[in-house]
Amino acid sequence: MDGRKPGDGQHPQDGLAERFEKHRGPLRAVAYRMLGSLGEADDAVQETWLRLSRADAEAVGNLSGWLRTVVSRICLDMLRSRTARREEPVGPELPDLAREAGDSDPEEEAVLADSVGRALLVVLDTLGPAERVAFVLHDVFAVPFDRIAPIVERSPVAAKKLASRARQKVRGVAAVPRSELDRQRRTVDAFLAAARGGDMAALLAVLDPDVVRRADRAALPEGAPTVARGARAVAEETAGFAPRSRLAEPALINGAVGIVVAPRGRLLLALTLTVEDERITAYEVIADPGRLSRLELGFLDEVRLQITSAHG
Repeated sequence: MDGRKPGDGQHPQDGLAERFEKHRGPLRAVAYRMLGSLGEADDAVQETWLRLSRADAEAVGNLSGWLRTVVSRICLDMLRSRTARREEPVGPELPDLAREAGDSDPEEEAVLADSVGRALLVVLDTLGPAERVAFVLHDVFAVPFDRIAPIVERSPVAAKKLASRARQKVRGVAAVPRSELDRQRRTVDAFLAAARGGDMAALLAVLDPDVVRRADRAALPEGAPTVARGARAVAEETAGFAPRSRLAEPALINGAVGIVVAPRGRLLLALTLTVEDERITAYEVIADPGRLSRLELGFLDEVRLQITSAHG
């Protein structure tokens, strides 16, 4: 931590620092999934080191478990503070998406967000602080409830209920049969792929000739109409939003497949779509913070949780 090398004028803290560094990656993985922000995750890990450096390290039997408990408690406090103050609502102009994609290390944050899933981070952001901590620790990192209980200040049974409630929210409730959901997903995936590539032919193929696009004023450039009609007009507009499309992911919105645009896992836009006969007949772009907060969101890719757990 202070630049000295082991064995050369070694400070008593150096051995402890070396042991801590072996745990930094896993701690960062836990903190990032809880907080959805690389900068905040690094702050939580640094605070964990400071608490370890002030503790009686010799009395710590299971260092890995001790560190995970401490970083989880720090994250819980940060989530509670975030909930208490709430971020200022987005103004009339949409924020610069390149800047919003990450201010500490945009490329690294983008890789992390992709590995976890921006849509998952968005859904996690709808959970209460204790729900989020219990869910991440148990469902992503397989921590037993008797160890989660003291972190969230609940009994093991109550901690299990927190995780179960969070799991139900994360999965959401589909308003249509699974087969229909899968058909919607294929259409939405094709739309996103075409939008990201600015592929006019592919966009025209997935949009109904009479498609209607509606949007909140805050989602549009100055002077753009809030309603656009016809596949050609909508496709041309969509192709111009390729940078924004790269930050978009499918999600369950109000029981159907929709799209969220969520740099760093923070929801800025949501698209609700109407799909008929494998074509999009209408969609709405929602940017108003009040409307966004009332959406029922769910995560579509349940298998993704196990993947992030294995590689986190």
